[in-house]
Amino acid sequence: MARIVVLGAGISGHTAALTLRRQLNKKHEVIVISPNSNYQWVPSNIWVGIGQMTPKQVTFPFEPVYKKKGIDYKQALAKSIHPEGDNGNSTPFVKIEYVSESNAGIEEKVEFDYLINATGPKLSFDATPGLGPDKFSNSVCTYGHAEEAWKNLQISLKKMEKGEKQTFLIGTGHPGATCQGAAFEYALNIAFEINKRNLLDFADIVWITNEYELGDFGMGGAFIKKGGYVTSTRIFTESILAEYGIRWIKRAGVTKLEKGKAYYETLDGEKHSIDFDFSMLIPAFKGPGLEAYDKNGNDITNKIFAANGFMKVDADYSAKPYEQWSVEDWPEVYQNPDYPFMFASGIAFAPPHSISKPMESKTGLKIFPAPPRTGMPSGVIGKTIAMNIVDTIKKGKLSLKHKASMGRMGAACIVSAGYGIRHGSAATLTVFPVIPDYKKYPLWGRDIRYTVGEPGLAGHWIKLLLHFMFLYKAKAKPFWWLIPE
Repeated sequence: MARIVVLGAGISGHTAALTLRRQLNKKHEVIVISPNSNYQWVPSNIWVGIGQMTPKQVTFPFEPVYKKKGIDYKQALAKSIHPEGDNGNSTPFVKIEYVSESNAGIEEKVEFDYLINATGPKLSFDATPGLGPDKFSNSVCTYGHAEEAWKNLQISLKKMEKGEKQTFLIGTGHPGATCQGAAFEYALNIAFEINKRNLLDFADIVWITNEYELGDFGMGGAFIKKGGYVTSTRIFTESILAEYGIRWIKRAGVTKLEKGKAYYETLDGEKHSIDFDFSMLIPAFKGPGLEAYDKNGNDITNKIFAANGFMKVDADYSAKPYEQWSVEDWPEVYQNPDYPFMFASGIAFAPPHSISKPMESKTGLKIFPAPPRTGMPSGVIGKTIAMNIVDTIKKGKLSLKHKASMGRMGAACIVSAGYGIRHGSAATLTVFPVIPDYKKYPLWGRDIRYTVGEPGLAGHWIKLLLHFMFLYKAKAKPFWWLIPE
């Protein structure tokens, strides 16, 4: 009998757990440990943040799904990993602390044969003074944050209805933040709602980003096929923002927020500030703070985790110069090099290097996006890890035939504005591969046949369809596994 522990139940961890349970017979245990009681379909938090969906429409409780599928679910926070066991017992375990009301604060050792670290990131609001929903900015990173953002957005909308001008500052709230796509989509939705109310004359919507050029999205930008022509994501992004009446500030690292004011530094070393009435700024991401210890109790956190708190896997962490990196540096099976029974999935694995070119201002402030690892890649990676564990268990020896390098993987992103069947638009962007490969595709870095950008209502319909389709899949409804990641 094998026991597999999955830390985290977001897109990646939840996909891995369901895949494991479906592929393995019931003599093997699948245990999910997550401090959250609800699954959330994160891409639809944007609609919660503009009042078009409620939290109940983007979430569901884990417990009934896991109980039905025979998955052991523990609502707890993982505190430390002990891959060598302790006190003479060599069985690996993870130490957890329960957070539900009935047993909050109780600690437990959960032993495992295989571990999938899919904790996702810690939202590091504290890395930027004044940032965060409990301070001077809003967030759409969780459904709770998005619900609060909508309450605050309504205040500005009501002021505009009375003829009072409002400034909306949307973008990245840290010089090294990623997830530009979510902020970009929220900016478009705010513009859509304002325009729907005929209030555009009273709005100044500002997009602020740490990207060197717009459309970088943490993946070094891309050349895309659009309407039979090849153009850059910079032109694509700028044209969409211009269409929605949004001005932009690029190459900017937000360093501090006060009430109604954001301070930022640009790559030329100049320091600026901007006043705002409403802001939604994405924070930096870092690991959740998991610790690790060997069998003698020695701290081996730095051995297993990178400096940013994400787990090291089968990647090249030699810190070679940016100009020398290649697609081969990126992981394929997401296995920890020191403990082959441990894996890291989705955002939980440490990238070997930046995809976007590292840049720093004249004062030495690093201003560029971190690599994205969300959405479609997270689901694919979670399933890939699960299938390798399944093969290993069934064959009785290590099997890593399933691979999911982001340098060999495509991804699709739909940035939608508005809500409903007849009202709305979306910019649909596909890239292949996620990591540009200039050796294989010397002209564009990616296969231009599958790297496409198209705006229109059809993409908006697809966005709505994906919302319902992926919630159906996550709830493990009949034939859920037929829906691809």
